[in-house]
Amino acid sequence: RVSQLCKLLGAAMELPDAEIYKLEVSGMFHDIGKVAVQTKILSKPGPLTEEEWREVMRHPEIGYWILSNSLEMSDIAKYVLYHHERYDGSGYPAGLKREEIPLLSRIITVVDSYDAMTNLRPYRETLNGNMAVLELISNKGKQFDPMIVDVFIEKVLKKIFSQK
Repeated sequence: RVSQLCKLLGAAMELPDAEIYKLEVSGMFHDIGKVAVQTKILSKPGPLTEEEWREVMRHPEIGYWILSNSLEMSDIAKYVLYHHERYDGSGYPAGLKREEIPLLSRIITVVDSYDAMTNLRPYRETLNGNMAVLELISNKGKQFDPMIVDVFIEKVLKKIFSQK
């Protein structure tokens, strides 16, 4: 789901085909580092402890390490590494902000967050599409790049919602 939405958003942003392809592949592998996180933590129905959060927060770096060791995937590793950075600089693992965060990582952040909000997770309620859009809007400039949120809502989600 994340991969396909990333592809649609990249096209809506009129990125070059090569960048859209990188975005699609990065979206597919953005959480590959979770293979090293204990299943009991990933499927825990309640709030995580501080120690459990630290383990989950390692997944972008683990994903980076996995992908950077593959010749075919090494050029997308950095997008995976930074997909939990926040536009205001309060994310992880490096605390990057605004344009310090690679564009493709900023795109993955928006799409992954929307996907997480609108699909079943053991630790919280699923939001409908409209509620998820409101969350994206309320976090523009904080968690998300405002321009990317606007394009995602106006050119991707409106198109998807109008087809239903």
